[in-house]
Amino acid sequence: MTELLAPFSDPQAVARYAEGPPRFVPGFADLHRMAVLLMSERVAQDARILVLGAGGGLELKAFAQARPGWTFAGVDPAPEMLKQAARTMGPLASRATLHEGYIDDAPPGPFDAATCLLTLHFLARDERLRTAAEIRRRLKTGAPFIVAHSSFPQADDERGLWLSRYARFAMGSGADPEQVEKMRAAVEAHLNLLDPAADEAILREAGFSGVSMFYAAFTWRGWVAYA
Repeated sequence: MTELLAPFSDPQAVARYAEGPPRFVPGFADLHRMAVLLMSERVAQDARILVLGAGGGLELKAFAQARPGWTFAGVDPAPEMLKQAARTMGPLASRATLHEGYIDDAPPGPFDAATCLLTLHFLARDERLRTAAEIRRRLKTGAPFIVAHSSFPQADDERGLWLSRYARFAMGSGADPEQVEKMRAAVEAHLNLLDPAADEAILREAGFSGVSMFYAAFTWRGWVAYA
């Protein structure tokens, strides 16, 4: 896990962060567009959005550009990533307050919507459940929660196949092959990965309803659920 999280504290790696997600996550930009669309179904033009795992600022910038009236509370445990978020947002940063820490460090809300993209797979199941429940507690009744992270079949005969596909996609997108192999090995050894059914069960156990998958791309899945 230390190896997986180390780049988020390295200023040079953080400065290059924006290059990574599009290479490792199929349809990365469209994931942001879909999140905006799903939130817009339920929220007003002046909505207040909680963004957990906001470091880097890529989704904050995409959301802010798409909806000029929305404001944001962004939470991330990595100080360097929060600095990068402010740089990435540029003049849009005035619409976001950035908080260093985890879900317990987030404002109490209530928020009109929340997102957690490419983050929950770093947490063990129990902490993942607790985090989802704390997000729900900060949302208005009926508010949408958009979540996407690594989630794919975990049977012995399938896990390696899907990780190989993940690696080949990244290399085909221009990622450094040595870096990709290191990342794949670290993911396989250390991440607390679950299959999609288990991830959906966590959302329901945390108190969300209307859980529906809207995104599936190799080793990635995304859901919309409602508080």
